[in-house]
Amino acid sequence: MLIGIKPCISAELLSVLYRMGHGDEIVLADAFFGGDALNARVIRADGIRIPDLLDGILRLINLDSYVEAPVIMMQPSVGDVLDSEVERRYREVIDRYWPDTPPIARLERFAFYERTKKAFAVVMTGETVKYANIILKKGVPPVSD
Repeated sequence: MLIGIKPCISAELLSVLYRMGHGDEIVLADAFFGGDALNARVIRADGIRIPDLLDGILRLINLDSYVEAPVIMMQPSVGDVLDSEVERRYREVIDRYWPDTPPIARLERFAFYERTKKAFAVVMTGETVKYANIILKKGVPPVSD
């Protein structure tokens, strides 16, 4: 175990986060998402909820400050009801690490799938809340002396 890295961040996920470049995207997908059908690089995080993963990830990487929407969630289909607590919990974690991040954008379901195909990786989680899928766009780390 490494100091400062949450136990929910596996060695495989840590490696992916390290290898991602500026502008690369990672999808944190709910347990029902078809990750293997959409992307060749799938990481399993079964049993782990997305807010916990977000907390582990956002202490290790920053979000892209050069784009309008560095965080995107799936827009619900017509007639579906969205649990507003999902976005509130995500925003709480985002604000803890990167409070200047713009509001979370929404992307239509099939457009979200297309974006997933181009993502650097997909993390399949144990999240069971409907429409919990989220895309994070990695930024340039702050320069330190």
